[in-house]
Amino acid sequence: MGSQPDSSATASGQHDDEPHGGGIATRLNWLRAGVLGANDGIVSVAAIVVGVAGATTDIGTLLTATLAAVIGGAISMALGEYVSVSSSSDSQKALIAKETWELETMPEEELAELAAIYEAKGVSSATAQQVAKELTEHDALGAHLEAELGIDRHEVVSPWHAAFASFVAFIAGAALPALAILLPPEGLRVPIAFVATLLALAGTGGLGAYLGGARIMPAVVRVVLGGLLALVATYLIGTWLGAAGVV
Repeated sequence: MGSQPDSSATASGQHDDEPHGGGIATRLNWLRAGVLGANDGIVSVAAIVVGVAGATTDIGTLLTATLAAVIGGAISMALGEYVSVSSSSDSQKALIAKETWELETMPEEELAELAAIYEAKGVSSATAQQVAKELTEHDALGAHLEAELGIDRHEVVSPWHAAFASFVAFIAGAALPALAILLPPEGLRVPIAFVATLLALAGTGGLGAYLGGARIMPAVVRVVLGGLLALVATYLIGTWLGAAGVV
């Protein structure tokens, strides 16, 4: 006899290995954004400090350049995220306000519109009318926002939260190349910074691909090669400037 499906899973329509909790997509997007923020911190700070290390071995200069790269990059990252999310959040809030007004002033038209959306998806007219009626009775605004606009009013992102998350992610990523260039002995600074940076990029590239459901190895190769190109370019420029006596 074949094994029977678990009755509790069948009844709920869920499987143990499939996330059905609310906000899963949002949390994954936040996590992917954090990985990308850390990746930016790794690449940008590593490229700057390796370039400076190619020009000079003075630890004071390296420390100044490292702190400037970390703090300036983190603030820039946070500001960019704040502006971007503010625009998106304002648009979502305007749409929510518009939908709220329409439900208050023309409820019958909105009910017919909701039923038409489900009917257009292949549901029979009678069933679409019943679904629209029951959803409206349960949560009219939520039903319309989801069906018409794909918006969950409980998941409108705060610009301040996004800015803070980007700031922290950038700092976390930047910490490794910063320490790798400042702590080792003079002759090992650049080699250790190269190795630590590329390993960190391999980790963030693999994690980002895993979270996005993409193939891990191609993603790792892309991000590592990109980081290596940035490091080599800035190191060569720094070395040339140092040899030319500019620094």
